[in-house]
Amino acid sequence: MESLLSFSDTLSNLLVKLNEANSDDDWKQVEITSRILGDGLRVRDGTVDNHTLLGKSSLLQNLLSLYQLALHGSATPSAKYAAPISEILRVAANLCIDHDENRMLLLDANIPQALLSLLEAYTESVPPAPLENPLPLSTLELKVIRTAIGVLLNASVGFEPVKFRLISLNCGTTLIKLSTAVYPLGAWQKLPLNDDTSPDSDLEESWTLRCTISSWVWRTLLDLKDTKDETLQIFSPVTDVLPYLTPSLLPFITPVATEASFVFPSDSAMFSLLLQTDCEVLEESCTQLESLSLDVEDVRLSLARGFQFPAEHSGVPCFTTVLDFIEKGNYSPLWRQALDEADATRKEKTFDMCKAALIKTVVEVVGEERNEEILWDDSEEQKPGGNFVCRMVHWLKSYVLDAESGKGSFSHRTDLVVCASLSLGNLARREKKSLVLLSSPHSLAPILASPHLLSPDTDIKVKHGVLGLLKHLAQSSSQLSPISRILGKASLIRCICDSGVWDERTDVMAEVIQVSAIGVVKHMCNANVENTLALVLPPSREQDPKPVSGLAQILALVKRSDTVTVKSEGTRVLVNVIKTLWSNDIPATASDGSDSSASGAANSEELAEREKRRQEAMRIVLAPQSASALASLIGRSVQFPILVNEGVVALTLLNTQKTGASLVLKAILSPLSFDMLPPPTADPPSASTSVASDVSSPTVATPSTRDRIPVPKTTLDVLISVLKNVDNPVNFQVEVRINSCSLFIQLGKNTSGEEYDKVKDTIRPVFENLLDGLKDATGKDEMLAKSIQKTLETWL
Repeated sequence: MESLLSFSDTLSNLLVKLNEANSDDDWKQVEITSRILGDGLRVRDGTVDNHTLLGKSSLLQNLLSLYQLALHGSATPSAKYAAPISEILRVAANLCIDHDENRMLLLDANIPQALLSLLEAYTESVPPAPLENPLPLSTLELKVIRTAIGVLLNASVGFEPVKFRLISLNCGTTLIKLSTAVYPLGAWQKLPLNDDTSPDSDLEESWTLRCTISSWVWRTLLDLKDTKDETLQIFSPVTDVLPYLTPSLLPFITPVATEASFVFPSDSAMFSLLLQTDCEVLEESCTQLESLSLDVEDVRLSLARGFQFPAEHSGVPCFTTVLDFIEKGNYSPLWRQALDEADATRKEKTFDMCKAALIKTVVEVVGEERNEEILWDDSEEQKPGGNFVCRMVHWLKSYVLDAESGKGSFSHRTDLVVCASLSLGNLARREKKSLVLLSSPHSLAPILASPHLLSPDTDIKVKHGVLGLLKHLAQSSSQLSPISRILGKASLIRCICDSGVWDERTDVMAEVIQVSAIGVVKHMCNANVENTLALVLPPSREQDPKPVSGLAQILALVKRSDTVTVKSEGTRVLVNVIKTLWSNDIPATASDGSDSSASGAANSEELAEREKRRQEAMRIVLAPQSASALASLIGRSVQFPILVNEGVVALTLLNTQKTGASLVLKAILSPLSFDMLPPPTADPPSASTSVASDVSSPTVATPSTRDRIPVPKTTLDVLISVLKNVDNPVNFQVEVRINSCSLFIQLGKNTSGEEYDKVKDTIRPVFENLLDGLKDATGKDEMLAKSIQKTLETWL
């Protein structure tokens, strides 16, 4: 192709003439010449590098001058000059395709800035969202808008300087506002046969342009977001964009009837294009909503505020629309009517992905800590927790009830279960709120115990949500709270044990769920004997031909797991089991959780039976596996004093039984495997409140810069290090050291022989040295000295 410079010179001459006198003929020549240039610049592989040659000429500046001249002082062009402007902008768009030098020259000529001003002028006529009807624009105006967006798209793709400038000018908000006005999703389905949304235009051409504008806007937004500086936000203020994103969901909540009359025939290419554009707009809107909710705190806060206060988004119910879409949204009936099966199936998969994205949005909004008090509303006595909480409870209950009956619109809505359980789990962080969920009228405990929510065949995402919710309900409970009792009466421990969550086949893909289930039973067994018995005692053979207790399942998981979190949290269940079973006041506690002294003498036969079951449970716990697990907990927890203390206390309680003492002695002398110990830089387990958190373990008690102790060979080595409390990675409080003394005192009461003599010979000099250093101790250190002295006296 020969050089296009001659046509550039023609434009330059026309600019001179038009500056002297406005001439319709000259403007027509501008249009024709620009079209030739635009067509020529679409070719990239010619013998002449026209893009570079024209970029170095005065063409870009001439284009800007001609554009400004054609506006004649107006913000948008009149119909008379729309065609020349479209062709002028088309030259600019094609000049910078894959050409960074020209993109920089375009930016230096202020062309992107000028075009953004043009698009902003069009948005001034856009009515408030939500928009049901497309903005009335002629075909010529749509062409100007399309080409202006094309310039911005071509100039910014992969070119950071233009991206930064457009972002700084809030290009994203302008584009999304204009796009939703030009192409409101689904609006074409409601067009009257005498449509007048695009005056002076061919209807098919008009809607083709609207589809193109929508597509190019989303491509531009996607590219603007793809910057090296990930902190840049393409919408500002970011919450202003929400009312323009959520209305795209509405047509799928109340879809048009299949027999409706359309302007375009259902078997036409135009009909397919419009269906495709609708699907793209839905997908992009949901992607943006998900992304914004994940990345921007203000968006999460704004969506929650808008749920309670409609004025937040000028009356547009953004968060409610999201919830309605998740619950009631469905595939467009037109997909199966007008598209081939493969295309319809693809759109249905896209739709499912959109719902999944918005479920993440809801969970993120509810998980925002500051939204807890916004979304939880106690103002209406008949709706405990408020509208949002009641809606989530309704989803859970409706699913279970419909699943039980085998009919109803909720019977297969596992997505609603996932959304509701994760959301309620994020709200159930405090005892008061948990009690509301477990009390009438919500009464969620028996619902959560349904085999449709917890069984070996339950979808893993459902288990994740339900167990996350149960974990938060259980861990919000104080010892005086009825929460553990309510959960226990619903047989939730048995349900969890029977759900297969701790089976070996679940290990590979469901560690988070396994830890959540461990967390549930750990809290439920804290000072609750009935729940503890339910976990420790195997089910009857009538219930299960091969009965395996929940505790046995957990200890088997602890043994085979390679994960410190699973090992530690699973062993902490055993700690709570032992503390509860060994508690002296258990037999005096009525099975319903009420105080026996207040309610009268409890049935003596019931108490006797329960004591018999308790003794049986204690015999089960008094096993080598229990002592070994507790010793290993101490051995791998040198950085976490609370975990060490829990292990010490539990071993001490086992020591109170002669059988247990011999098991403890063997366990603390057995070699530790090196993989039990965390690396020197290991972070402490966190007590996160997120539903998706893996663990609720204690943090390191005291920051320390101490070096790590040498790798201990046995748990006895760790206990010695705790007692010495020097060169440890953390500081062990006096209480932990005193409890360690108690372990050795109790061990001495019920064991003897060569191995125990070895323990005494190893620890005696440690105690004597410590005692010398505590001669003048006061306060807690004095208590430690007395404990050490008492231990030495028992060895005399």
